[in-house]
Amino acid sequence: MSRAALLVLADGRFPAGGHAHSGGAEAAVKAGRITDAASLEDFCRGRLHTAGLVAGALAAAAVLGADPGELDAAADARTPSPALRTTARRLGRQLLRAARATWPSAELDAFARRFPRGAHQPVVLGLAARAAGLAPQDAAHCAAYESVSGPATATVRLLSLDPFEATAVLARLAPELDRVADAAVAAARRTADEGVDALPAASAPVLEVMAEAHAAWPVRLFAS
Repeated sequence: MSRAALLVLADGRFPAGGHAHSGGAEAAVKAGRITDAASLEDFCRGRLHTAGLVAGALAAAAVLGADPGELDAAADARTPSPALRTTARRLGRQLLRAARATWPSAELDAFARRFPRGAHQPVVLGLAARAAGLAPQDAAHCAAYESVSGPATATVRLLSLDPFEATAVLARLAPELDRVADAAVAAARRTADEGVDALPAASAPVLEVMAEAHAAWPVRLFAS
């Protein structure tokens, strides 16, 4: 296992397309749900314990060798919004391209042939972590961190929020992020005996509704 590989995969400059997505923050800002650092923290905390937990478990399960097709179907079932499913697959397709170039792997090549239109991003993230020699815990941390770092970064542009304050939000959430990653890995390990139904299905209905509205905006800064 290489900690440096984890840094590469989690780096916001890794060419996986995440910079173009706000994780629901753009719609939340317009709706008045995020107005400052305090409300950003509340938003990110909710996203961490729902989308972040689910993504972390999917990614960890992929590292552990669960069937990618079953994981992708499980991700679909946990994503009611068609707009979010489309976004997840678009991000997964871009991440797979970057991962195959960075960590050449027969497993990633076979996965690309199996899912030519893309698979859900957390599943691809787990397979990328596996190709990089990372552990389930690493993949879960990466997925959980992405669930909050995207909104935090986006609000700097959307609200002209002080980037120091946005970064401080992420730092305050760090202990919770560790606990969410631990819970995600524990759930992923249960899939060996219980199947994908053991994975968490935490939901955030408001995020799903806002994603559908956001997808219909004629002008927007972020794709999601």
